[in-house]
Amino acid sequence: MSIKKITVMAASLTLGAGIAANAGGYTPPVVEPIIAPIEEPVLDWAGGYAGATLGYGFGGKDRIGISDSTDTLLGDIGELEMDGANAGIRAGYRWQRDKWVFGPELGWEITDIKGDTSGMIGGTEYGAESKVKNVLALRFKTGYAVRPDMLVYGIAGWARADVDYDIAGEDVGYDTDGYILGLGVEKKINERTSITGEYEYANFGKETLEFGEYSTKATVDYNNLKVGVNFSF
Repeated sequence: MSIKKITVMAASLTLGAGIAANAGGYTPPVVEPIIAPIEEPVLDWAGGYAGATLGYGFGGKDRIGISDSTDTLLGDIGELEMDGANAGIRAGYRWQRDKWVFGPELGWEITDIKGDTSGMIGGTEYGAESKVKNVLALRFKTGYAVRPDMLVYGIAGWARADVDYDIAGEDVGYDTDGYILGLGVEKKINERTSITGEYEYANFGKETLEFGEYSTKATVDYNNLKVGVNFSF
């Protein structure tokens, strides 16, 4: 057999073996690599902090009624609509369980939340003014880290307000206890500094105030929008 024939036969056998291998042979499957999802770590919110706030109170309403010495209502002179700016300082401590963050906060605010009204009762004109001078509050905040650097939280707490009340030219200022409810969000801008935005509702109940032989029932409440900054330590 010539070399040429041997070469042709070898090439034919090689081609046939290749076709057979592709037609009936085993082709191993291609396995895609499994990549585990990367979870973002929750930043550490635990520990002490201190900060400051600026806010604006609005929507406060206090209807002024005048009663005599027998507590008989003589009439209303109008409604105080209270609003004004406020500024405060605060300090607190937080604990953290996974994404849940909670703890107490003590705050003190000076305010210019005030209103005035006047009206006639029995031919006599009466005027009334009310101003919330300062508020001391103990709040408890419970939050959830919706992102590693962002906390959303609820607010509930006790508050004591120093209120300057003037009616018919007589100063009948008083201190009163109340409650605060609200919502807030806090965003870290670095490891130790964060900024906050909060909405609160403050209600200081009903207080009977006497001026001469007359009396009125003060019902101070207001809404408050605040921005602030916290420094962790």
